Amino acid sequence: MELERVSEHAWAHVSPAYRFCDANSGFVAAAPGVVVDTQSDLAHARALRDAIAAVRPDPPGYVVNTHEDLDHVFGNQVFEGAEVVGHRSLPERLPKAASPIRMRKTLEYTRNKLARLALRIWAPGALAAVDQLAGDYDFTGVELVKPTRLVDDHLTLELDGLALELTHVGPAHQEGDLLVHLPAEEVLFAGDVVFKDATPIGWRGTFADWRRALDVIEAKAPARIVPGHGPVCGLDGVADTRAYIDHVEGAARPLFDAGVPALEAAKRIPLERFADWHCPARLYANVQRAYRGFRGDPPDAAWDFLDLFNGMHKLARARELPVEY
Repeated sequence: MELERVSEHAWAHVSPAYRFCDANSGFVAAAPGVVVDTQSDLAHARALRDAIAAVRPDPPGYVVNTHEDLDHVFGNQVFEGAEVVGHRSLPERLPKAASPIRMRKTLEYTRNKLARLALRIWAPGALAAVDQLAGDYDFTGVELVKPTRLVDDHLTLELDGLALELTHVGPAHQEGDLLVHLPAEEVLFAGDVVFKDATPIGWRGTFADWRRALDVIEAKAPARIVPGHGPVCGLDGVADTRAYIDHVEGAARPLFDAGVPALEAAKRIPLERFADWHCPARLYANVQRAYRGFRGDPPDAAWDFLDLFNGMHKLARARELPVEY
């Protein structure tokens, strides 16, 4: 694992893939050292720890989780002695959104031949998604380490001569979305509020909430942004994320009004300049999110993940898109 230097004290690990669990991480080297997000399993977290040690040998003093998804928190335990920082919602949200026990059981279930046969027939999308995860990640030994220092709206970590500003902007992608901003060096770690060259996807809140979070980033005007997924970028990454959700919501509205089901709507909506982004079949999830907003569903309403993965799989097959999640 390699780190990319983005400023004097800030570094990024950019995952070479942009799918579920292929998350970026960051490091601020000013003492006592701050890790931003900790990867999806222990092997990746240890590789991140080793890469950080090559930059600053002393163990980091802080871990900041930008939100509650497993690919940003499952490596917390590897950074022993660090104080884990996250939004106030995370202690409650983590067991629901990022359960290592549930992930281990899911992978174990799909190793059973009869289970796989049933899934191929009734839930091929879910099976493909689990197989994708199993090909790259192993959740053995992961224990959920919750933040002990909690952020309400804003918190500043005072480092050696530098202020690191944490700002809660969720729900946008998730409930606990935090921006991690190093103003003195014009660097911002955006978590999954920003996707670059990868199709955005979100689980809590509305598209309007997401736009407000993007507004906050634009107001901070960072020169370099480390997105949750995709390469380091500037404000172009914010503009791209906004353009995508605007496109999907705008195209979905007349189809919703005409009573077109979400999957059929996703088959009709043109991908335009977003066609070359990774995981384009996430369009189905984004149409579903738009439809939830049009219906006035609660922004924290539970998702039907079986339908979601099957819908993305059907859309990929129908439109000859990559089957990747």
